[in-house]
Amino acid sequence: MGLTMSGAALRAGLLEAIVLGGHILMYPTGVLPERQAAGRPGDPTTTRTTAGAPHERPPALLLHGFTDNRSVFVLLRRALGAGGLRQVETYNYSPFTRDLRVTARHLARRVEELCERTGQERVDLVGHSLGGLVGRYYVQRLGGDARVRTLVTLGTPHSGTRVAPFMDAHPLVRQMRPDSEVLTELRGPAPGCRTRCVAFWSEFDELMDPTETARIEHPDLLAENVQVTGIGHLALPAHPTVIAAVRRALDGSGLTALTHPDSASVA
Repeated sequence: MGLTMSGAALRAGLLEAIVLGGHILMYPTGVLPERQAAGRPGDPTTTRTTAGAPHERPPALLLHGFTDNRSVFVLLRRALGAGGLRQVETYNYSPFTRDLRVTARHLARRVEELCERTGQERVDLVGHSLGGLVGRYYVQRLGGDARVRTLVTLGTPHSGTRVAPFMDAHPLVRQMRPDSEVLTELRGPAPGCRTRCVAFWSEFDELMDPTETARIEHPDLLAENVQVTGIGHLALPAHPTVIAAVRRALDGSGLTALTHPDSASVA
């Protein structure tokens, strides 16, 4: 068992190194905000016919993590938008952000603009790491559940992470600690929250301490926690197994667990 886990950890670490190298190369391409797609209020963003009946999918907005940018979502963005199922956009928040609550308020305005531009009443949010926490704060504390149908988080410290204590000088890192004011707010009551939450977490996520902190545990939230095996923090938004599962989550499919690498599947 020990040898098996060591091998799995080694493979996860190698995958993280490969993803990191690719992301470093792609990072400059995501520094500037993307151009927003044109749209007219009242026009459906995308349609697909199933059994002769057209139906719409809400647009998806992707939120990156701490010190990152939209380039982390190159593969996920392409997959979610494949076949014209939905309009997919990314949101670069300021690298000088010092309070995720301010970013959540900016996100609220961005969501309103997206709804107005596409003519849709609701959107889906996908957040990696800190981005998931920004999305959750908007949904849970700023009334965003009226606009957000589904919130998907990838490696987000919902209960706080103790990793890298030397980085506590940064206010955003302090807000991700278990005893922070932000996380105390998120532990508070959220009666009637209408957003469905899906949280992906991995036992090989080196930035989550403990790893289970990436689960959403709240009595008032409609939350589903999906365990990922063999994939680290950086690979979560880029691995094809996770990407396929995120697509299913946004389509309303139930998920329980993911396994990687040799027999990747969703139970």
